[in-house]
Formats: sequence, C-alpha cells, structure tokens
Amino acid sequence: MKDVPTSGLYLFKSCLVSTEYPGVESSLRFIFDRLGIDYISDPRQSCCSGLGYYFDVFDHLSTVAVAARNLGLAEELGYRNIVTLCATCYAINKNSLHSLHENPELASQVSGILDKIGLSYPDKMDKNNIFHEVDILAALKNKIASMVEIDFSGLRIASHHACHYTKVFREDALTDPNRPYLIDSIAKSTGAVPVEYAEKTMTCGAGFRQRHCNKDLSLSLTLEKLRSLKTAGTEVLLHMCPNCQIQFDRYQPVIERLTGEQFGIYHLQIPQLIALSMGADPYTVVGIQTHSVPIEPLLKRFGIKVKA
Repeated sequence: MKDVPTSGLYLFKSCLVSTEYPGVESSLRFIFDRLGIDYISDPRQSCCSGLGYYFDVFDHLSTVAVAARNLGLAEELGYRNIVTLCATCYAINKNSLHSLHENPELASQVSGILDKIGLSYPDKMDKNNIFHEVDILAALKNKIASMVEIDFSGLRIASHHACHYTKVFREDALTDPNRPYLIDSIAKSTGAVPVEYAEKTMTCGAGFRQRHCNKDLSLSLTLEKLRSLKTAGTEVLLHMCPNCQIQFDRYQPVIERLTGEQFGIYHLQIPQLIALSMGADPYTVVGIQTHSVPIEPLLKRFGIKVKA
C-alpha cells in the first residue's frame, strides 16, 4: 500500500469541477483549512487535457507534455505530491509520469519542449507522487470524525468509485477494485450508513464521447445503476469524479422524464458531504445551487439552514 501524505500538497484544479461543480474544490479547501493541512494551488496550472485525449483530439505526446508542464510547476514550488479532484486528472497525470519513466525517447522530446519555453521538467517525480482526494481524505478520516458538527447518522449512502481510479492503475488504488469501499469508509466518519448495491463496479455510463455519440446506450447503463441504487434504499450517491457526478446528477431528471420512474437520489462528491458535516455553508462553500437534483430537502432533514 502506498504511503499517503497529509501535508505539502499541490492541489491540482479540475476543469470539469470548476465549470460544473465548483463547490467540490471549495469544499476540499474548507476541509484542508479546518484541519490545518499545508497545500498550495498555482494559477499557472492548466487543464490536464484528459477530455481532449479521450476524445482523440490530443495525441499522446501533447498530453504528456501538458502533464509534464503542470507537474514541473509543482516541482518548482517544492510541492511534489499532487492531489486531484477528478479521476481523469489522476489517471492522466499518473499515466504521463509512468510513460516518461518507461520511454526515454518520449522523455527527451518532452524535456526539449519544456526547455524551449523555459520551464522545468519534473525529473524528481514519478507516478507515486499522484494522489486522488479520496486517498488524502481516507488518511484524515479520524481527524474529520473529531470535527463533525452535523451528524449524518441514519443517512443511507452508496458510493460510485470512478473507473479511472480503480481500473487504470489497479495496483495503486487504496481499495479492492472488485469490491471498492474507500469512499464508504470516509463517509462513515460523518455517521452516514454505507449500503451495498448490485451494480457497484459498473461504469456510470458517461464514457466521455458515449454520452454524446451513443446517448441511448450511455443512459441505459446509468438507468441500470439507478434502479440498483433505488432497490438498495440509497438516499445519497457519493462520487469522486465530476464526469460521473454529471452523468447522475444532470441526467437523473432526464431519465425520470423518459421512463416515468422516480429515484429520489441525491448526488454529492465526497468532499461536499464531509464539508457539510463540518459546518460548511451549503451555498458559498458546498455550492449546492449548481446541482440539478436539489439538495435542500436532504439538508432540511438534518437541520441545515437553506434558502427559501
């Protein structure tokens, strides 16, 4: 099992988080600030290019060069341990560093590109410097439990462990990819009750291009998961990837209209649940106003003040 740092972290911002659910990032910052975690973010950091890569718009060299630039910035600042808010950022950065170490010719090309623009090559980093937020939150779960202000006891949560975390670098995941429980274990620190469901390891259905190019197939997989979650009595589905969160939160209402079925499931990324439990403002920190499935009914149940 890899060692997980809980200080000196480079917060790697996500384009999908920033544009779809900015409350995920502000929730994680809130948690880190409350726990006194040393972290930094860099305005020079760009998108990881994962969306372009998986849509076949960016080639491998371009993607690795972008990753090397971003990670070189982190190394320049002395913050070599990267924490991502998105499973795609996690996999792209991890895979890029792995490729650079395994392919000397590629490393030479990328180093030359960075030299031309006066930036450092991340020669002191490898794939073991890349972490997902769930890795860090799992290492901090005892501290989190000691700072809970809103007790979510009785809340039935289920988890969706993103493919790009559990399936791309299976050996690095801090959970069994065939029986993932990492998000569940973090949520328990808030008093929430994890439930299991039959389709836990199935993809969310998004598949990047599939949501747009094969929409019927994409939504049929999401529907299958929603039915399984409802059968298990799930109240909240917890995510670790904004793309998965989009697939469920944005498209659950669409699927309900198409099928006439009602699921009544709320969708949060795990830092959002943790931040709420630690007393974060639902709007200015957690950003529930950006969600398609309204979160207010859930918060009212636990005595959290919401806007009229």
